[in-house]
Amino acid sequence: MLSINSENGYSVARCFLLCSLMPLITAKGNDVESPTKILDADKPPSESQLGLRDVVFVIQSQRNSFHVRQAEKLRKDLLLQTQALQESPPVILLLHTLSDNEGDWSILPLLPNLSSQFGKNSSWIMFLEEDTRVKLQKLHEVLKKFDHRKEWFLGKPLHDEESTIIHHYAFSENPAAFEYPDFSAGWALSIPLVNRLTNKIEEEPLKSDFTIDLKHEVALYIWEDGNGPRLTGVPELCTLPEHNPRAQYCATTVSSQSPLCGQPVKSDNIFVAVKTCKKFHSDRVPVVKKTWGKQASLLEYYSDYADPAIPTINLGVPNTERGHCGKTFAILRRFLSNHVPNTDWLLIVDDDTLIRMVFSREAVVQLLASGCKCYSNDAPDDMVLGMCLNALRVPVTHSPLFHQARPEDYAKDFLAHQTPVSFHKHWNIDPIAVFNKWLKNDKHTEGLQKSTKDEL
Repeated sequence: MLSINSENGYSVARCFLLCSLMPLITAKGNDVESPTKILDADKPPSESQLGLRDVVFVIQSQRNSFHVRQAEKLRKDLLLQTQALQESPPVILLLHTLSDNEGDWSILPLLPNLSSQFGKNSSWIMFLEEDTRVKLQKLHEVLKKFDHRKEWFLGKPLHDEESTIIHHYAFSENPAAFEYPDFSAGWALSIPLVNRLTNKIEEEPLKSDFTIDLKHEVALYIWEDGNGPRLTGVPELCTLPEHNPRAQYCATTVSSQSPLCGQPVKSDNIFVAVKTCKKFHSDRVPVVKKTWGKQASLLEYYSDYADPAIPTINLGVPNTERGHCGKTFAILRRFLSNHVPNTDWLLIVDDDTLIRMVFSREAVVQLLASGCKCYSNDAPDDMVLGMCLNALRVPVTHSPLFHQARPEDYAKDFLAHQTPVSFHKHWNIDPIAVFNKWLKNDKHTEGLQKSTKDEL
C-alpha cells in the first residue's frame, strides 16, 4: 500500500498493487442496534450443541509476505483464545494456501473444495480478513443462535445509496433494497448453503473472468435472483476499532493499530507517471497540480501531444478511448531507460485518479524481459498485466484502499472504517473537494505504511 507525506515520503508494498459497539445503524442519533434476534422457527433445537470445532475459519490471506504474517498472527490469536476456552481447536485455513490459481481469491471457485473437505462434518464456514479481530467466545454464542441445518448467509450489511457503476447499476430503482456483507466484519455461510452452491457451481461453472467488487458479487451469486437466501444482518459483526468502548458487545471488530513495516520509502525513490491526453490538458492536469501532484518529487505527464506549458511528453502512442495498454507499456519501457531518474518504484496514474498501479523496478524488469506485450493499444492494461504477472508468479497484491470510482459509489459504512489511498473519476463531483476530504495530509497517510522488502 502507499503512504504519501510531504516530509516522510512514501511507503509501498514491494510488489505490484492493483486497484481492502454494534454496527452503526443510525436512527435519530442512536448508534446502537439491539443484539441478534432469531425467529423461533429459525432457532436450533435445544439439544443441538455447536462446538468451535464445528466452525471452519478461512482467513482471506494473500501471498505477499507482509499479508502472510498478518494472517498468521490472526490464526495464532484464534488458537490461543480456543485454548483459553478449553475447546477443541477449529480448523483455520489461509486462503492463499488453498490453491495455486490466483483467481481463487474470489472465494466462489473454492467452495467445491470446502464442501468436499467439510461438507459432512462441519456446520459453518467463517470468513475473516487479515485485519478482522475476533472475540471467539462471543462469536461462538452468536453462531449458536442460528439453526446450522438451514441455509444461512450472515454478515454486517452494506447497501448502496445510489446505483453505481461498480455494481453495474444493479437495483437502480431502489439501490438500498439489496444488502451485501462488509468483509472487514467477517461473514459466514452455513454448510447446507455451501453444499448447495457447490452443486450449482459443478452443474454450471462460473463464467466471470474478472471481479470488480467481490463482496457484492458473492452476495448476488448467493441470492440467485431471489432463489437463494439474502444476507442476514448480524449486529455483533462490527467494524468499529477493537478498543472502541462501544465495541463491548461486538463479536468482531477491526484492528485499530497501524502496521509497522519498516521505514517509509522516500519520495525521491519513486517515479510518478501521469497518463493524460490533449483533450484533458486544460481540466484534469490542473487538478493533479493543485492536489497530490505537489507531493511528488519526480513526476512526468505522458500524452499523445507534447505541450511545453505543462509540460507533457508525447510517447508516440495514439490516444484510445479505453484500455490504454499501449501507453502503459510505453511508460514501463521508459521507466527502465536513461530518460528518467533511476528509482526503485514506479507509480502509474490516470489524470483523473490519485494512484492506479504501483510497481517495483524488479517487477518491471521481469515483466518486460518476459516478452509480455499488448495485443492492441486499446487492450485493457490491467487485465494484460495481471495475466503476465500471474504467468511469471510475481505476486499481485490487492488493496481495498485503492478505489476505482468516486466516494459516492461506495457504501458509507464501508468507507467509514477506511483510510483511502485513491478514488477515480471526476464525473459530477468536485475532485479538489474530494481530495481535501478524503486524501489530504494525515487523512491519507495514517496507518498505511505496509512496506516489505522481499517482494517484487
